[in-house]
Amino acid sequence: MAVRDTKQTLPRGPHGLSREEVEHSQRERLLQAATEAVSELGYVKTSVADILVRAGVSRATFYQLFRGKEQCFEAAYRTSADFVAAVMNVELENLRSSDEQDPLVRLDRVLGVYFGALEAAPSLARVFLVEVYAAGPAAIEQRRVSLDHFVDVFAEIFRGQSGLLGSEPQQRFAAEIMVGAVSSMVTNIVGVGDVDQLPDLRVQLVALAGQITGLHATD
Repeated sequence: MAVRDTKQTLPRGPHGLSREEVEHSQRERLLQAATEAVSELGYVKTSVADILVRAGVSRATFYQLFRGKEQCFEAAYRTSADFVAAVMNVELENLRSSDEQDPLVRLDRVLGVYFGALEAAPSLARVFLVEVYAAGPAAIEQRRVSLDHFVDVFAEIFRGQSGLLGSEPQQRFAAEIMVGAVSSMVTNIVGVGDVDQLPDLRVQLVALAGQITGLHATD
């Protein structure tokens, strides 16, 4: 799934767009501008003015759409989270409809699309994984919801497998541990700007999952 470039200014003069279409375009440009500004400057140092200059939207329009920087960032984060979740869900649906039953192969494919999305959109990755923790409780709660979604994905990958994961409740707890570990490691990589390390991390994580579960990937 490609990252969509939404920061396109409206044409000058009559354009035939409805008020709703204009507002949608302005909102999309502000969300993308907020993502870029926060990724570049950090949440704390980003001002509304930084967002406006990137979006090409007036201050009056900004405050018609958002109460302030915090609400704009929360909306930008939700957009980032929805994008990542959509990428993951597409691959999960592909796996459900395929004959592939090997959990390590399934894990490798899910990690592949997740890491690929982060590599393709480094600004989104930084906002999604790093800057969210500087934006206050509401944004952090959104991050928790995103992590819960990843736990569901990981639990489904290993559901029905015994190995060292034990019963189904133990499998979910194991999935929570795995997601926490993956999130921490990926956040550290994205935080220092080394997204090119993600493919190697993917290989290492799948190998580690095999050791923990006692499973071996099939050819």
